[in-house]
Amino acid sequence: YIVCKFHDEWRETVQNHLERCLAFSCTVSFFFSPQALFHCDQVQYTLVPVTGWQDLGTAFLEHKEQVCSYFVLINCGVNVDLLETLQPEEDSIFFICDTHRPVDVVNVYNDTQIKLLIKQDDDLGVPSYDDIFRDDEGEDEDADGGDSGNESDGSSEPSGKRRRFDELISPCLSHLKGTCIYRREILFDYEQYEYHGTSAAMVMFELAWVMTKDTKDMLWWSIIGLTDQWVHDKITHMKYVTDIATLQRHVSRHNHRNEDEENSLSIDCMRISFEYDLRLALYQHWSLYESICNSCYTSCSFKLWSMNGQKKLQEFLADMGLPLKQVRQKFNSMDMSIKENLREVIEESANKFGMRDIRVQTFGVHFGFKNRFLASDVVHAAASLLENVEKDESATDNFIKALDCLSRSNIERLHLGIDLAKKKLKAIQQTVASCICTNLILSQGPFLYCHLLEGTPDVKLFSKPLALTLLCKYLLKAFVFSTRNKRCKVLPLIMAAPMDVEKGTVIVLGIPPESETSDKKNFFGRAFEKAAESTSSRTLHDHFDTSNPLDFKDCMASVQNMVINY
Repeated sequence: YIVCKFHDEWRETVQNHLERCLAFSCTVSFFFSPQALFHCDQVQYTLVPVTGWQDLGTAFLEHKEQVCSYFVLINCGVNVDLLETLQPEEDSIFFICDTHRPVDVVNVYNDTQIKLLIKQDDDLGVPSYDDIFRDDEGEDEDADGGDSGNESDGSSEPSGKRRRFDELISPCLSHLKGTCIYRREILFDYEQYEYHGTSAAMVMFELAWVMTKDTKDMLWWSIIGLTDQWVHDKITHMKYVTDIATLQRHVSRHNHRNEDEENSLSIDCMRISFEYDLRLALYQHWSLYESICNSCYTSCSFKLWSMNGQKKLQEFLADMGLPLKQVRQKFNSMDMSIKENLREVIEESANKFGMRDIRVQTFGVHFGFKNRFLASDVVHAAASLLENVEKDESATDNFIKALDCLSRSNIERLHLGIDLAKKKLKAIQQTVASCICTNLILSQGPFLYCHLLEGTPDVKLFSKPLALTLLCKYLLKAFVFSTRNKRCKVLPLIMAAPMDVEKGTVIVLGIPPESETSDKKNFFGRAFEKAAESTSSRTLHDHFDTSNPLDFKDCMASVQNMVINY
């Protein structure tokens, strides 16, 4: 379904049904939800955060009897046979907007109960219907007919008739066997790599735009969804730049839209702007020095885990001509004369030190006259609130708090999330430095492997998928910068961390090799599944991202064999 076709289905459903079960996956990229569209049409709905397939199944069972037969799934459900997984009634209809790829072929070709919201220019590469579901029953019946005809002549006949039967049936069996192998090969080629399509938040915004119900808040949420994909390295640079250009046109359209005088003068008005800003995490809410030290791009470029890296950082600061007193204090407290052209000064010095990509296309927002945030600031804050481990709260409570931080009327919650994000980035930087300096990254033949042990500082933080993903990306990039082994520079990384000490479970993540031209496709999901099958290991593939299995501690040798033969 492209957006326009989906719009017709959605409109008809909204006009004729008043309740929904809205199933949410707990990630940042789709905090923009159909809630705004439901509010516009005065539709009652139930919002259910889910963290994995078990949560989704449980939520479906709990709510299917309470509401009507219409369900909206945001960023979950597209990459499995949903009808087989949930076993719904025949009158149940699922609207799915999911960035996970590949899309399960059954979901693609079942347009009766499954309604997919996918942009027309997203190349899914789905095999043709005939290649996957072609009916060979006619050929089977022909084969059976030949079989019964020969048998009716009696079993005492000479072996010549038996030979004629074999000559008749053998080509049919060979054809059927070849067809099954052909189908398996097609499905294997289609399903072997996991990747991500257009952000669900961005697709939902375009649906609102088609329905002429888009607002600046919706636009800002879609920007956050795209930025989340960039921060967590889920899409290629080209895809990011292309989607940025699309959103930039929407920003220009909204900025030129005539607003009433009350909104334009309101103290909490929103202004979105396109910017080329620095690749320094949270620098406007931190000190410049701390941001440089804890940002992946600059930390890896300087190799700050080494003494030479620290010296190079001091040379960099001296080249910019910035006093250490100014650099080490909060950004808001820096002299205005320094902040006015800070980005240009940093970019000029960064080019001298080989950091030619220190600036990136992004968006910023002003809430009223005081509060200013970059999209990446909000992503880091929301992700930290979502995976907060400082308080023993449920995933649903954390989800609601993360959702609250996106409201312009709840700036305090956003600042709380930013504080948590600073702690997380510091923990990641310290863990990376420790792993590099103590040689915890091991070469296991076709891949690199790192296992965080119990007792490692902040190890509880890395029991969460998003935090572990940032650590894994940061660590692999740092290793590539630090190693002299050319072969190791092109290897993928598998990382394991304790998840539940009492249960003895381990969360494992696999990422592809570090490369600026990487297509961001990940084959570890299938490799993990095959390795678990071959070793009968205790695993739980509960994450919507298949490259995050659990309890995979006793089959690393099988993973190695799978990667070798992949």
